[in-house]
Amino acid sequence: MPMNSSKKSASKINLILGLTLLFVLGCVNIDEDIVLEDLSAREIFINAEKAWGNGDNEKAAELFLEIERIYPYSELAKQALLNNAIVLQLEKDYEGSRLSANRFITFYPADKNTPYAYYLLALSYYDQIDEIGRDQANTYEALKLFRIIIERYPESKFSSASSLKKDLAFDHLAAKEMEVGRYYLKNSHYIAAINRFETVVKEYPTTSHTPEALHRLVEAYLSLGLEGEATVAAAILGHNFKSSLWYQESYNLLGNEDINPNLTGFRGWLGDIYRQVIRGEWI
Repeated sequence: MPMNSSKKSASKINLILGLTLLFVLGCVNIDEDIVLEDLSAREIFINAEKAWGNGDNEKAAELFLEIERIYPYSELAKQALLNNAIVLQLEKDYEGSRLSANRFITFYPADKNTPYAYYLLALSYYDQIDEIGRDQANTYEALKLFRIIIERYPESKFSSASSLKKDLAFDHLAAKEMEVGRYYLKNSHYIAAINRFETVVKEYPTTSHTPEALHRLVEAYLSLGLEGEATVAAAILGHNFKSSLWYQESYNLLGNEDINPNLTGFRGWLGDIYRQVIRGEWI
């Protein structure tokens, strides 16, 4: 009888120890103990998507990249590389996203998702151009890539999105020129100001800044005593943006007279644009 009681006690102890061990093991993060090389590409991919869905983008990006390392020639490696670029873009890790997008384009130049990779690459620059005062190198890089998408993949769904963002990027560049031009104008550096406003009118004529640029040219030319040039700038403004408040400002500066420039003997870029305006060829 004492022996049976002892055996029962030992069994209970073993049961408790076993349950305790199971509980402890259940609390361990098993993911950290898994050797990724022991998993298939599909298993790693599923874990990466699970992490992405749970909002752990950093873990997802790491796992997507591991697929390419461990299974570099698999079909999933291709999709994982693109997904890595997407996740890093969402995390604002623009450099990392750029590297993965570039690798995808290099390794899979004819793939159906290559336009998307170019778009992600363009976004890695575009999403950093919000501040007018910053260096505009990112804007130029984004524009270059948007042009590639529009020209090489016109039927792609990313073409129309690229076209819209290209216009916004041009508007951004024009805004930068206007900011600098206003500074020069305010400080009486009229030639420097004219150069900036001229850039807006000639290179970014379809942006929202063109009416103001023409008006500022009127101001700058009048400040230099160049009434002929000011009149031509105002005439261009009137032909294209007569309902604009900027035209009214220019009209007032020129003495509330009808603006009808005499181009006899007039030379220069303003005269060329005015002639294009009359022929309906400008903007």
